[in-house]
Amino acid sequence: MTNMTQASLLIEIANGLATLTLNRPEVHNAFDDELIQNITTALKKIEQRNDVQIVVLTSQGKHFSAGADLNWMKRMATLTEQQNKDDAQQLAELMHTLNHLSKPTLALVNGAAYGGAIGLIACCDIALATQRSQFCLSEVKIGLSPAVISPYVIAAIGSRQARRYFLSAEAFDANQAHQIGLIHDVVADEAQLKNSSQQLIKTLLKNCPQAMAKTKQLIKTVNSGECDQAMRDYTVNLIASIRVSAEGQEGLTSFLEKRTANWVNDYE
Repeated sequence: MTNMTQASLLIEIANGLATLTLNRPEVHNAFDDELIQNITTALKKIEQRNDVQIVVLTSQGKHFSAGADLNWMKRMATLTEQQNKDDAQQLAELMHTLNHLSKPTLALVNGAAYGGAIGLIACCDIALATQRSQFCLSEVKIGLSPAVISPYVIAAIGSRQARRYFLSAEAFDANQAHQIGLIHDVVADEAQLKNSSQQLIKTLLKNCPQAMAKTKQLIKTVNSGECDQAMRDYTVNLIASIRVSAEGQEGLTSFLEKRTANWVNDYE
């Protein structure tokens, strides 16, 4: 087990799982430039670790994240436009890093998830939430815009839903978040959130790490273009290269021999 405790972010790595826990419960896990940098740095380090197969993003306290920290926002209001651009680049780098991580990512949402926190959720491959979770893209209420997170949130909920929730800034519950595609499953409470996530992690850890990474890239590539000859060639080349790879051979052989593949992690 590896623990890398920081003031605003807890990082635990064990049994193929990296858990990143937002650790600012006194401000409802609102994020500032320090937390943004900590998460980005942690994700980039995790990307390079072969002993990590799954990444979980969760939080301490009653809420997932209230979005931007008020003191951070006050500070940004006193800076120049160029300084604000430089600061926004940090958030953009976090969203890009999380969205393009090669390892499967899982967001566990409890309580409020406001503003930029919805960007974090949208960037994760799978998102679960408790029944009491509440969501809000609140930026226009205070004269701002959900600009940096918009590509990822719109990819998750579609432009039609974005037109409503980006512009109304109204809060919506977990069932509505599930209906519009932001959340995959809604569970009763914190205990069920833990149980459901553990079952999902066990399922993911049975899958081939290389195949999951390449399949994540497949989804992004196919979603970004039309099914022309170049796209068909990409899919053909991908499956052919996977079939002849070491993990592909192991997967097919273990299936035919009715045994467990050598990458399977017995997560407890």
